[in-house]
Amino acid sequence: MMITLLIAFAVGIVLGKVMLPVLHKLKFGQNIYELAPEAHKKKQGTPTMGGLVIAGAAIAAALVMNDYSVPMGQNMLLAMLLMALGNLCIGFVDDMTKIRKGKNGGLTPKQKMIFQTLLALAFSCYCYFHPQVGSVIKVPFFRVEWDLGIWYIPMMMFIIVGTTNSANLLDGLDGLLTSVSMVDFATLAVLCGAASLGSLGVGCAAMCGACMAFLSRNAYPAQMFMGDTGSLFLGGAVAALAFVFDMPLVLIPVGIIYILETLSDIIQVGYFKLTHGKRFFKMAPLHHHLELSGWSEAKLV
Repeated sequence: MMITLLIAFAVGIVLGKVMLPVLHKLKFGQNIYELAPEAHKKKQGTPTMGGLVIAGAAIAAALVMNDYSVPMGQNMLLAMLLMALGNLCIGFVDDMTKIRKGKNGGLTPKQKMIFQTLLALAFSCYCYFHPQVGSVIKVPFFRVEWDLGIWYIPMMMFIIVGTTNSANLLDGLDGLLTSVSMVDFATLAVLCGAASLGSLGVGCAAMCGACMAFLSRNAYPAQMFMGDTGSLFLGGAVAALAFVFDMPLVLIPVGIIYILETLSDIIQVGYFKLTHGKRFFKMAPLHHHLELSGWSEAKLV
């Protein structure tokens, strides 16, 4: 896992150095949301789609260190990478649409949801029929297992789509999603190591190393944003790893920041509708509320 992390980090550093001038030349700049905090307006035009750096570094390291003695159809590391890649494609199309339109509005929420649901269905079915995963999930920190039967598929679809979109919400400040994901993947790597799941640990380490490398370009003040290309890739990867690890409920403690961000958004929308126009937070999701309360981006991260 350490070798994998170092490979991903090295590849990510090189890719970041190569891609930054290319993104500048192509004018693939970020279009800032009109209602974003005033301090964000100066970020207009910062190169986006840096998620390709994370994906390239993580995939390269994982493929180099993958155990190819495992049959392709049962190789959970490759399944995780395909799941993450599928989400990356959705994010890539979304980012390209924004760039072409010249404003912060790519795919519609309905279009995103359709593609994400289909991808989640395919991955949930893969896990359900996988001989090492199946419909039984383990409850972390307790010696308890739940057999969900056929209900495994719709429940897992809900969790996968929710986790992926939570990562997308979290990508709102320089280095925020990158650093949170780095810690999440490091934690999952330790858990995989403790469970003697070396191949999955390799995947976690690859993702962690790639995030570490990207953080050198994404920390405040960011030289490059990951865009939906990166946020959906990271969200898909962390959800997939928890599933092939056979412990999706580990996303509750490991992904607590994802959950808080999503809850803040749900509370804001619900409160707004119930009170006919009043807001619970100054702005949702949560990081924007804290930012408008006077916290600096660096302190928030």
